[in-house]
Amino acid sequence: MRKFLRRAGDRRARLTEVPAPADRHEGAAGEPAPAHCPAGHSQPPAPPQSAQSAQRPGSRPQDIIRAAEEFLALYHREVPEAGDPARRLAEVRSDIAATGTYRHTPAELAHGARVAWRNSSRCIGRLYWHSLRVRDCRDLTDAEDIARQCATHLREAANGGRIRPLITVFAPETPERPAPHIWNEQLVRYAGYETGAGTGTGGVVGDPRNVGITAAAQRLGWPGGPGTPFDVLPLIVQGSNDKPRWFELPADAVLEVDLDHPEDRWCADWGLRWHAVPAIANMCLEIGGICYPAAPFNGWYMGTEIGARNLADTDRYDLLPRIAAHLGLDTSSDRSLWKDRALVELNRAVLHSFDRAGVTVTDHHTESQRFLAHLDREQRAGREVSADWSWIVPPISGSATPVFHRTYDMVERHPAFVHHPEAQFRAHGGDLV
Repeated sequence: MRKFLRRAGDRRARLTEVPAPADRHEGAAGEPAPAHCPAGHSQPPAPPQSAQSAQRPGSRPQDIIRAAEEFLALYHREVPEAGDPARRLAEVRSDIAATGTYRHTPAELAHGARVAWRNSSRCIGRLYWHSLRVRDCRDLTDAEDIARQCATHLREAANGGRIRPLITVFAPETPERPAPHIWNEQLVRYAGYETGAGTGTGGVVGDPRNVGITAAAQRLGWPGGPGTPFDVLPLIVQGSNDKPRWFELPADAVLEVDLDHPEDRWCADWGLRWHAVPAIANMCLEIGGICYPAAPFNGWYMGTEIGARNLADTDRYDLLPRIAAHLGLDTSSDRSLWKDRALVELNRAVLHSFDRAGVTVTDHHTESQRFLAHLDREQRAGREVSADWSWIVPPISGSATPVFHRTYDMVERHPAFVHHPEAQFRAHGGDLV
Protein backbone atom coordinates (compact mmCIF):
# COMPACT_ATOMS: atom_id res chain seq x y z
CA MET A 1 0.00 0.00 0.00
CA ARG A 2 1.32 3.43 -0.89
CA LYS A 3 1.89 5.91 1.92
CA PHE A 4 0.31 9.30 1.37
CA LEU A 5 1.22 10.84 4.72
CA ARG A 6 4.90 11.71 5.02
CA ARG A 7 7.00 12.41 8.12
CA ALA A 8 10.10 13.75 6.41
CA GLY A 9 11.79 10.49 7.24
CA ASP A 10 14.91 11.12 5.21
CA ARG A 11 16.13 13.68 7.74
CA ARG A 12 17.77 13.19 11.13
CA ALA A 13 15.27 12.96 13.96
CA ARG A 14 17.10 15.37 16.24
CA LEU A 15 17.96 19.02 16.48
CA THR A 16 21.34 19.79 15.00
CA GLU A 17 22.84 23.24 15.29
CA VAL A 18 25.97 24.89 14.05
CA PRO A 19 26.97 28.28 15.45
CA ALA A 20 27.54 31.15 13.06
CA PRO A 21 31.16 31.80 12.11
CA ALA A 22 32.92 34.12 14.51
CA ASP A 23 32.73 37.10 12.16
CA ARG A 24 28.98 36.82 11.56
CA HIS A 25 26.94 39.79 12.63
CA GLU A 26 23.68 39.73 14.55
CA GLY A 27 20.40 40.00 12.69
CA ALA A 28 17.57 42.34 13.60
CA ALA A 29 13.90 41.97 14.38
CA GLY A 30 11.75 39.58 12.40
CA GLU A 31 8.89 39.60 9.95
CA PRO A 32 7.70 37.18 7.28
CA ALA A 33 5.63 37.68 4.19
CA PRO A 34 2.32 35.89 4.63
CA ALA A 35 1.13 32.94 2.62
CA HIS A 36 -0.06 33.84 -0.85
CA CYS A 37 2.10 36.99 -0.97
CA PRO A 38 3.91 36.94 -4.32
CA ALA A 39 7.56 37.90 -4.23
CA GLY A 40 10.38 37.40 -6.69
CA HIS A 41 13.60 35.77 -5.55
CA SER A 42 16.08 37.80 -7.53
CA GLN A 43 15.92 41.01 -5.53
CA PRO A 44 15.52 40.83 -1.74
CA PRO A 45 13.82 43.74 0.01
CA ALA A 46 15.94 46.82 0.51
CA PRO A 47 17.76 46.86 3.86
CA PRO A 48 16.03 48.85 6.58
CA GLN A 49 17.64 52.10 7.68
CA SER A 50 18.32 50.65 11.09
CA ALA A 51 18.77 47.04 12.06
CA GLN A 52 18.81 47.70 15.75
CA SER A 53 16.15 46.04 17.89
CA ALA A 54 13.54 48.44 19.21
CA GLN A 55 10.77 47.84 21.65
CA ARG A 56 7.65 48.21 19.54
CA PRO A 57 5.21 49.85 19.19
CA GLY A 58 6.87 52.96 20.62
CA SER A 59 9.59 52.71 23.23
CA ARG A 60 8.60 55.73 25.28
CA PRO A 61 6.92 54.84 28.60
CA GLN A 62 3.96 57.08 27.84
CA ASP A 63 3.35 55.25 24.54
CA ILE A 64 3.48 51.88 26.26
CA ILE A 65 1.14 53.08 29.02
CA ARG A 66 -1.36 54.35 26.44
CA ALA A 67 -1.30 51.07 24.50
CA ALA A 68 -1.53 49.05 27.73
CA GLU A 69 -4.55 51.03 28.86
CA GLU A 70 -6.32 50.44 25.57
CA PHE A 71 -5.63 46.70 25.63
CA LEU A 72 -6.56 46.21 29.28
CA ALA A 73 -9.82 48.10 28.74
CA LEU A 74 -10.64 45.74 25.86
CA TYR A 75 -9.57 42.67 27.83
CA HIS A 76 -11.65 43.46 30.89
CA ARG A 77 -14.61 44.41 28.72
CA GLU A 78 -14.51 41.11 26.81
CA VAL A 79 -13.50 38.97 29.80
CA PRO A 80 -15.68 40.40 32.59
CA GLU A 81 -14.67 37.64 35.01
CA ALA A 82 -11.23 39.28 35.08
CA GLY A 83 -12.78 41.84 37.41
CA ASP A 84 -12.29 45.56 37.89
CA PRO A 85 -9.42 46.76 35.67
CA ALA A 86 -8.46 49.64 38.01
CA ARG A 87 -6.15 47.52 40.19
CA ARG A 88 -4.48 45.89 37.21
CA LEU A 89 -3.99 49.25 35.50
CA ALA A 90 -2.31 50.62 38.61
CA GLU A 91 0.07 47.62 38.66
CA VAL A 92 0.95 48.07 35.00
CA ARG A 93 1.57 51.81 35.33
CA SER A 94 3.82 51.17 38.32
CA ASP A 95 5.80 48.49 36.45
CA ILE A 96 6.27 50.69 33.39
CA ALA A 97 7.41 53.61 35.52
CA ALA A 98 9.97 51.41 37.28
CA THR A 99 11.23 49.23 34.39
CA GLY A 100 9.98 50.72 31.14
CA THR A 101 7.82 47.67 30.45
CA TYR A 102 5.37 45.22 32.04
CA ARG A 103 4.48 41.53 31.81
CA HIS A 104 1.15 40.21 30.59
CA THR A 105 -0.61 37.65 32.73
CA PRO A 106 -1.10 34.27 30.99
CA ALA A 107 -4.79 35.08 30.52
CA GLU A 108 -3.99 38.49 29.02
CA LEU A 109 -1.45 36.93 26.67
CA ALA A 110 -3.91 34.27 25.49
CA HIS A 111 -6.72 36.74 24.88
CA GLY A 112 -4.37 39.20 23.17
CA ALA A 113 -3.07 36.52 20.79
CA ARG A 114 -6.61 35.43 19.92
CA VAL A 115 -7.76 38.99 19.30
CA ALA A 116 -4.70 39.58 17.10
CA TRP A 117 -5.95 36.72 14.91
CA ARG A 118 -9.46 38.18 15.02
CA ASN A 119 -8.02 41.51 13.81
CA SER A 120 -5.99 40.01 10.93
CA SER A 121 -7.53 41.79 7.96
CA ARG A 122 -5.89 39.52 5.38
CA CYS A 123 -7.10 36.25 6.92
CA ILE A 124 -10.28 34.62 5.60
CA GLY A 125 -10.24 31.91 8.30
CA ARG A 126 -11.01 33.94 11.41
CA LEU A 127 -14.25 32.21 12.37
CA TYR A 128 -12.35 30.06 14.86
CA TRP A 129 -10.19 32.79 16.43
CA HIS A 130 -11.42 31.89 19.91
CA SER A 131 -10.07 28.32 19.53
CA LEU A 132 -6.42 29.38 19.18
CA ARG A 133 -4.29 27.45 21.66
CA VAL A 134 -1.52 29.53 23.25
CA ARG A 135 1.82 28.08 24.38
CA ASP A 136 3.52 30.46 26.81
CA CYS A 137 7.28 30.21 26.32
CA ARG A 138 8.11 33.79 27.30
CA ASP A 139 10.94 32.72 29.59
CA LEU A 140 12.93 31.29 26.66
CA THR A 141 15.60 33.45 25.03
CA ASP A 142 18.22 30.87 23.94
CA ALA A 143 18.24 29.82 20.28
CA GLU A 144 18.51 26.09 20.95
CA ASP A 145 15.59 26.12 23.39
CA ILE A 146 13.50 28.11 20.91
CA ALA A 147 14.30 25.76 18.03
CA ARG A 148 13.33 22.78 20.18
CA GLN A 149 10.03 24.41 21.11
CA CYS A 150 9.35 25.25 17.45
CA ALA A 151 9.64 21.54 16.67
CA THR A 152 7.24 20.79 19.54
CA HIS A 153 4.88 23.42 18.12
CA LEU A 154 4.84 21.64 14.76
CA ARG A 155 4.12 18.26 16.34
CA GLU A 156 1.30 19.60 18.49
CA ALA A 157 -0.20 21.61 15.63
CA ALA A 158 -0.06 18.62 13.25
CA ASN A 159 -2.01 16.50 15.75
CA GLY A 160 -1.91 13.40 13.58
CA GLY A 161 -3.44 15.32 10.68
CA ARG A 162 -6.23 17.10 12.56
CA ILE A 163 -4.49 20.47 12.44
CA ARG A 164 -4.83 22.66 15.54
CA PRO A 165 -4.67 26.46 15.48
CA LEU A 166 -1.66 27.13 17.72
CA ILE A 167 0.71 29.92 18.72
CA THR A 168 3.95 29.69 20.70
CA VAL A 169 5.06 32.99 22.24
CA PHE A 170 8.71 33.53 23.12
CA ALA A 171 10.35 36.34 25.09
CA PRO A 172 9.35 39.92 24.21
CA GLU A 173 11.48 42.97 23.57
CA THR A 174 12.40 44.85 26.75
CA PRO A 175 14.44 47.99 27.38
CA GLU A 176 17.20 45.83 28.86
CA ARG A 177 17.22 42.86 26.47
CA PRO A 178 16.51 42.30 22.78
CA ALA A 179 13.99 39.63 21.93
CA PRO A 180 14.93 36.43 20.13
CA HIS A 181 14.07 36.20 16.43
CA ILE A 182 13.24 33.47 13.95
CA TRP A 183 14.62 34.34 10.53
CA ASN A 184 12.40 31.99 8.50
CA GLU A 185 9.08 33.20 7.11
CA GLN A 186 7.45 29.93 8.16
CA LEU A 187 8.65 27.14 10.41
CA VAL A 188 8.55 24.80 7.40
CA ARG A 189 9.81 26.09 4.07
CA TYR A 190 11.44 24.35 1.10
CA ALA A 191 14.93 25.31 0.01
CA GLY A 192 15.65 27.09 -3.26
CA TYR A 193 19.05 26.29 -4.78
CA GLU A 194 20.35 28.57 -7.53
CA THR A 195 21.99 26.72 -10.40
CA GLY A 196 24.35 28.08 -13.01
CA ALA A 197 24.81 31.39 -11.17
CA GLY A 198 26.78 33.88 -13.26
CA THR A 199 26.51 31.82 -16.44
CA GLY A 200 23.35 33.42 -17.81
CA THR A 201 21.63 30.02 -17.78
CA GLY A 202 20.79 29.91 -14.10
CA GLY A 203 17.64 28.41 -12.64
CA VAL A 204 16.36 27.28 -9.28
CA VAL A 205 15.87 23.81 -7.84
CA GLY A 206 13.13 24.04 -5.23
CA ASP A 207 11.20 27.14 -4.20
CA PRO A 208 12.53 30.34 -5.82
CA ARG A 209 11.00 32.40 -3.01
CA ASN A 210 13.51 30.90 -0.60
CA VAL A 211 16.75 31.34 -2.56
CA GLY A 212 17.92 34.10 -0.21
CA ILE A 213 17.23 32.31 3.09
CA THR A 214 18.71 29.10 1.63
CA ALA A 215 21.94 30.92 0.80
CA ALA A 216 21.95 32.50 4.27
CA ALA A 217 21.61 29.08 5.91
CA GLN A 218 24.51 27.79 3.82
CA ARG A 219 26.63 30.78 4.80
CA LEU A 220 25.94 29.85 8.43
CA GLY A 221 27.22 26.33 7.77
CA TRP A 222 24.19 24.31 6.66
CA PRO A 223 25.48 21.75 4.14
CA GLY A 224 22.21 21.73 2.21
CA GLY A 225 19.79 18.89 1.66
CA PRO A 226 19.82 16.16 -0.99
CA GLY A 227 18.98 18.71 -3.68
CA THR A 228 15.35 17.82 -4.38
CA PRO A 229 12.64 20.39 -5.10
CA PHE A 230 11.28 19.78 -1.58
CA ASP A 231 14.24 19.89 0.83
CA VAL A 232 13.05 21.25 4.18
CA LEU A 233 15.07 24.28 5.25
CA PRO A 234 16.64 24.42 8.70
CA LEU A 235 15.39 26.96 11.19
CA ILE A 236 17.60 30.02 11.61
CA VAL A 237 17.12 31.29 15.14
CA GLN A 238 18.80 34.20 16.84
CA GLY A 239 18.71 34.19 20.62
CA SER A 240 18.76 37.33 22.71
CA ASN A 241 22.22 38.96 22.49
CA ASP A 242 23.41 36.12 20.27
CA LYS A 243 24.35 35.40 16.67
CA PRO A 244 22.02 33.49 14.33
CA ARG A 245 22.38 29.71 14.31
CA TRP A 246 20.81 27.01 12.15
CA PHE A 247 18.88 24.00 13.42
CA GLU A 248 17.75 21.00 11.38
CA LEU A 249 14.10 20.22 12.09
CA PRO A 250 13.54 16.69 13.40
CA ALA A 251 11.96 14.36 10.88
CA ASP A 252 8.96 13.64 13.10
CA ALA A 253 8.14 17.36 13.39
CA VAL A 254 7.49 17.92 9.66
CA LEU A 255 4.22 16.45 8.44
CA GLU A 256 4.01 16.35 4.65
CA VAL A 257 1.38 15.14 2.19
CA ASP A 258 2.28 13.36 -1.03
CA LEU A 259 0.19 14.87 -3.80
CA ASP A 260 -1.77 12.80 -6.29
CA HIS A 261 -4.58 13.54 -8.74
CA PRO A 262 -7.87 11.67 -8.32
CA GLU A 263 -7.90 10.55 -11.97
CA ASP A 264 -4.31 10.79 -13.21
CA ARG A 265 -0.82 9.93 -12.00
CA TRP A 266 1.13 13.05 -12.97
CA CYS A 267 1.34 14.42 -9.39
CA ALA A 268 2.66 11.14 -8.04
CA ASP A 269 5.02 10.60 -10.96
CA TRP A 270 6.51 14.08 -10.45
CA GLY A 271 7.01 13.51 -6.71
CA LEU A 272 4.95 16.54 -5.67
CA ARG A 273 4.23 17.11 -2.00
CA TRP A 274 3.56 19.90 0.48
CA HIS A 275 3.84 20.37 4.22
CA ALA A 276 0.71 20.28 6.35
CA VAL A 277 1.19 23.07 8.91
CA PRO A 278 1.42 26.68 7.62
CA ALA A 279 3.16 28.19 10.65
CA ILE A 280 4.05 31.87 10.12
CA ALA A 281 7.26 32.46 12.05
CA ASN A 282 8.41 36.06 11.80
CA MET A 283 5.44 38.35 12.24
CA CYS A 284 5.54 40.41 15.40
CA LEU A 285 2.71 39.86 17.87
CA GLU A 286 1.93 43.25 19.42
CA ILE A 287 -0.29 43.35 22.50
CA GLY A 288 -0.79 46.43 24.61
CA GLY A 289 2.53 48.06 23.71
CA ILE A 290 4.58 44.87 24.11
CA CYS A 291 6.24 43.33 21.06
CA TYR A 292 6.81 39.58 20.69
CA PRO A 293 8.91 39.21 17.50
CA ALA A 294 9.19 35.41 17.87
CA ALA A 295 5.64 34.07 18.07
CA PRO A 296 5.07 31.39 15.41
CA PHE A 297 1.39 30.69 14.78
CA ASN A 298 -0.71 28.56 12.45
CA GLY A 299 -4.20 27.74 11.36
CA TRP A 300 -4.69 25.21 8.57
CA TYR A 301 -4.27 25.49 4.83
CA MET A 302 -6.88 26.61 2.36
CA GLY A 303 -6.17 24.48 -0.71
CA THR A 304 -5.69 27.46 -3.01
CA GLU A 305 -2.71 28.64 -0.95
CA ILE A 306 -0.89 25.55 -2.16
CA GLY A 307 -2.53 24.84 -5.51
CA ALA A 308 -3.12 28.36 -6.81
CA ARG A 309 -0.10 30.13 -5.35
CA ASN A 310 2.79 28.07 -3.94
CA LEU A 311 2.86 25.50 -6.73
CA ALA A 312 1.41 27.67 -9.51
CA ASP A 313 2.86 31.20 -9.29
CA THR A 314 5.42 31.93 -11.98
CA ASP A 315 7.94 33.03 -9.33
CA ARG A 316 7.33 29.91 -7.24
CA TYR A 317 7.11 26.33 -8.61
CA ASP A 318 5.41 27.47 -11.87
CA LEU A 319 3.75 24.11 -12.59
CA LEU A 320 0.92 25.27 -14.87
CA PRO A 321 2.85 25.00 -18.18
CA ARG A 322 4.02 21.51 -17.26
CA ILE A 323 0.49 20.40 -16.29
CA ALA A 324 -0.96 21.89 -19.48
CA ALA A 325 1.59 20.03 -21.59
CA HIS A 326 0.73 16.76 -19.85
CA LEU A 327 -2.98 17.34 -20.42
CA GLY A 328 -2.40 18.20 -24.07
CA LEU A 329 -3.86 21.70 -23.77
CA ASP A 330 -3.36 24.40 -26.38
CA THR A 331 -0.92 26.85 -24.80
CA SER A 332 -0.41 28.99 -27.89
CA SER A 333 -2.83 31.61 -26.57
CA ASP A 334 -4.17 32.54 -23.16
CA ARG A 335 -7.62 32.65 -24.79
CA SER A 336 -7.69 28.86 -24.73
CA LEU A 337 -7.89 29.20 -20.93
CA TRP A 338 -5.19 26.57 -20.53
CA LYS A 339 -3.97 28.24 -17.36
CA ASP A 340 -7.43 28.10 -15.82
CA ARG A 341 -7.91 24.45 -16.69
CA ALA A 342 -4.48 23.47 -15.37
CA LEU A 343 -5.07 25.50 -12.21
CA VAL A 344 -8.32 23.70 -11.42
CA GLU A 345 -6.71 20.28 -11.87
CA LEU A 346 -3.80 21.23 -9.60
CA ASN A 347 -6.19 22.42 -6.91
CA ARG A 348 -8.28 19.26 -7.24
CA ALA A 349 -5.10 17.27 -6.65
CA VAL A 350 -4.27 19.23 -3.48
CA LEU A 351 -7.72 18.78 -1.91
CA HIS A 352 -7.90 15.11 -2.94
CA SER A 353 -4.46 14.36 -1.49
CA PHE A 354 -5.01 16.08 1.87
CA ASP A 355 -8.42 14.43 2.24
CA ARG A 356 -7.01 11.00 1.42
CA ALA A 357 -4.16 11.49 3.92
CA GLY A 358 -6.59 12.59 6.64
CA VAL A 359 -4.98 16.04 6.97
CA THR A 360 -7.09 19.13 7.60
CA VAL A 361 -7.50 21.43 4.60
CA THR A 362 -10.34 23.70 3.60
CA ASP A 363 -11.56 24.74 0.17
CA HIS A 364 -12.19 28.32 -0.90
CA HIS A 365 -15.95 27.91 -1.26
CA THR A 366 -16.38 26.54 2.26
CA GLU A 367 -14.03 29.09 3.77
CA SER A 368 -15.87 31.95 2.07
CA GLN A 369 -19.11 30.84 3.69
CA ARG A 370 -17.35 30.59 7.03
CA PHE A 371 -16.03 34.11 6.66
CA LEU A 372 -19.56 35.43 6.18
CA ALA A 373 -20.54 33.50 9.33
CA HIS A 374 -17.66 35.25 11.09
CA LEU A 375 -18.93 38.63 9.93
CA ASP A 376 -22.41 37.86 11.25
CA ARG A 377 -21.07 36.62 14.58
CA GLU A 378 -18.89 39.68 15.09
CA GLN A 379 -21.74 42.00 14.18
CA ARG A 380 -23.93 40.35 16.80
CA ALA A 381 -21.12 40.92 19.31
CA GLY A 382 -21.05 44.62 18.40
CA ARG A 383 -17.65 44.45 16.70
CA GLU A 384 -16.78 45.66 13.21
CA VAL A 385 -14.60 43.44 11.03
CA SER A 386 -11.68 44.87 9.07
CA ALA A 387 -10.86 42.99 5.87
CA ASP A 388 -8.62 43.46 2.84
CA TRP A 389 -10.76 42.50 -0.18
CA SER A 390 -7.73 41.66 -2.32
CA TRP A 391 -6.69 39.00 0.19
CA ILE A 392 -10.09 37.73 1.33
CA VAL A 393 -11.26 36.90 -2.21
CA PRO A 394 -9.73 33.53 -3.21
CA PRO A 395 -7.14 33.43 -6.00
CA ILE A 396 -9.35 31.17 -8.16
CA SER A 397 -13.09 31.32 -8.87
CA GLY A 398 -13.35 34.56 -6.93
CA SER A 399 -16.70 35.66 -8.33
CA ALA A 400 -18.16 32.22 -7.57
CA THR A 401 -17.67 32.85 -3.85
CA PRO A 402 -19.88 35.11 -1.72
CA VAL A 403 -16.96 37.14 -0.34
CA PHE A 404 -16.41 38.62 -3.81
CA HIS A 405 -19.76 40.42 -3.97
CA ARG A 406 -19.33 42.89 -1.14
CA THR A 407 -16.99 45.55 0.18
CA TYR A 408 -15.06 45.70 3.46
CA ASP A 409 -13.66 48.43 5.65
CA MET A 410 -9.94 48.50 6.32
CA VAL A 411 -9.21 49.71 9.85
CA GLU A 412 -6.02 49.00 11.78
CA ARG A 413 -6.83 47.43 15.13
CA HIS A 414 -4.77 46.09 18.00
CA PRO A 415 -3.69 43.60 19.26
CA ALA A 416 -2.22 42.63 15.90
CA PHE A 417 0.27 40.54 13.98
CA VAL A 418 2.59 43.07 12.37
CA HIS A 419 5.17 42.99 9.57
CA HIS A 420 8.40 44.86 10.29
CA PRO A 421 10.69 45.77 7.36
CA GLU A 422 13.90 44.37 8.84
CA ALA A 423 12.28 40.96 9.26
CA GLN A 424 11.35 40.67 5.60
CA PHE A 425 14.88 41.70 4.69
CA ARG A 426 16.24 38.94 6.90
CA ALA A 427 13.73 36.33 5.66
CA HIS A 428 15.09 36.85 2.14
CA GLY A 429 18.64 36.27 3.32
CA GLY A 430 19.69 39.88 3.80
CA ASP A 431 22.69 40.50 6.03
CA LEU A 432 21.78 42.84 8.88
CA VAL A 433 24.46 44.73 10.77
